Amino acid sequence: MPELPEVETIRSGLAPYLAGRTVESVEVLHPRAVRRHVGGGSDLENRLRGKRFESVDRRGKYLWLTGGDATDEVAIVVHLGMSGQLLISDDDAPDPGHLRIRVRLDDGRQLRFVDQRTFGGWHVDELVTVGDRALPESVAHIAPDPFEDAYDPDRVVAVLRKKDTEIKRAILDQTIVSGVGNIYADESLWRAQLHGRRRTRGITKAALGDLLRFASDVMGEAIKVGGTSFDDLYVNVNGQSGYFDRNLHSYGRHGRPCPRCGTLIVREQFMNRGSHFCPKCQPPPRSRR
Repeated sequence: MPELPEVETIRSGLAPYLAGRTVESVEVLHPRAVRRHVGGGSDLENRLRGKRFESVDRRGKYLWLTGGDATDEVAIVVHLGMSGQLLISDDDAPDPGHLRIRVRLDDGRQLRFVDQRTFGGWHVDELVTVGDRALPESVAHIAPDPFEDAYDPDRVVAVLRKKDTEIKRAILDQTIVSGVGNIYADESLWRAQLHGRRRTRGITKAALGDLLRFASDVMGEAIKVGGTSFDDLYVNVNGQSGYFDRNLHSYGRHGRPCPRCGTLIVREQFMNRGSHFCPKCQPPPRSRR
């Protein structure tokens, strides 16, 4: 599933094409693409027709398009799921496979939502003010991510210190700090030399601060190269893949030498996903009674 760097790559790619553009028409081509929208496909089509896109926004892994007219300003929240793609195309370009939603713009281009596995979708949401930001109501409970002005790493460290849970579970919690997913959690923990099953309460304040800094660093580096692509299900708005997989040190390197010490990287199950670590640099915690 796309994490913050991949979603930011998509957001920054969409913004120049959508900001200031007006929606001429919308076609919902698959009902699962709008299953989160209460009114269904026809209602979403009617709500968006004639809207002028004002911005493309993001918090953590959550993406939305802000659109409005004289009487109604809304957020179009886009869930990318496992395989969702947002592509900008010329009006006469052939339709890609698995096209789920088509938006025709007033400049002759189309915004196309492609989703092979149909886990993603769109819904129209109301905007609410949280702090100094307007957020979709469904995103309002999500914590600021490391690239927002509202992000306070000291507050996040204080929250982590009050918990007694595995550190990887904690940094994957989007209500504590948003944007970190499985790939960048493993990479951040490798840089911090912490095992993901270490308990938060037993980690020093300095080590937690370092971990958050590493998370910001690794995601910033990934943004610069367009995120991480392991297959053709994640691409940017022009259909191109990201290249951060070439810079990964632990995630996806099971059985390969640790770049720091040469010990073979290990993969174990954690929260129904794979967790990768170096057993020498990141020794597992002792079992508790």
